[in-house]
Amino acid sequence: MRRRVAKFITLYSGSSGNSTLVSDNGTSLLVDMGRSCRSTVSALYSIGVAASDINAILITHEHTDHVSGLMTFLKHYSVPVFGTGRTLEHLRRHNLTPPHARLIDIDALSGFEVGAISVDKFTTSHDSEDSVGYRFTFGSGATASIATDLGYVSPEVLDALSGCDVVALESNYDETKLVTGRYPYYLKQRIMSNTGHLSNDDCARAASILAKRGTRRLVLVHLSRENNEPEIALTTCLSNLENCGAAESIKVSVAPRFDVGELIEV
Repeated sequence: MRRRVAKFITLYSGSSGNSTLVSDNGTSLLVDMGRSCRSTVSALYSIGVAASDINAILITHEHTDHVSGLMTFLKHYSVPVFGTGRTLEHLRRHNLTPPHARLIDIDALSGFEVGAISVDKFTTSHDSEDSVGYRFTFGSGATASIATDLGYVSPEVLDALSGCDVVALESNYDETKLVTGRYPYYLKQRIMSNTGHLSNDDCARAASILAKRGTRRLVLVHLSRENNEPEIALTTCLSNLENCGAAESIKVSVAPRFDVGELIEV
């Protein structure tokens, strides 16, 4: 009998929009939809997934690069949207979802199931209403997680990511490029703060810990177009893994900004 395999793939990732597909045994989930409905449906189509196959959308937080495609998509497809109460209230209040949308508050849930996939949320430190990441457990027992917006890797985040077979972790900016770049001072301070974004160096340090705790695939996500480059993020991470003696135990890749990433079987 063929082993049941779950799938994890970024549809697009970066400061201009984020969305990830997670699927197992007929259940397909989207984490965020930060580009247009058309772009998202096209990305799904390119990997053989119809928009009507999506069973749920999980929202990490309300910023535009995570929710901009929701309104149009939900007008065409009756898909439940899961998120924290404060995030969902923001979506309602700012008319980012249609009035008829099924919005499911996960605050009171320590974990929940959507079809064949079990989901646990964890808090991330970001300057939004209420930012979270998600950990997925599949029917085979394999696990994957995603943390896209966080100023630092808290103990809660590290615990949630630890032991996952696949981790998608933010590697947003190169500190030198940010400090010497054209952004105004207040924005640089915001990005580097504990409620901003994760630097390449901080991501690399977390990667070394995760590799030693069993993670075998790491995807660097949510790279800044202005303050980072895929080669810099990847080199920073791999160099730190090499220095820690963990480079041979984990494969690292960078999620493309506008294109579908590598399909990872979990």
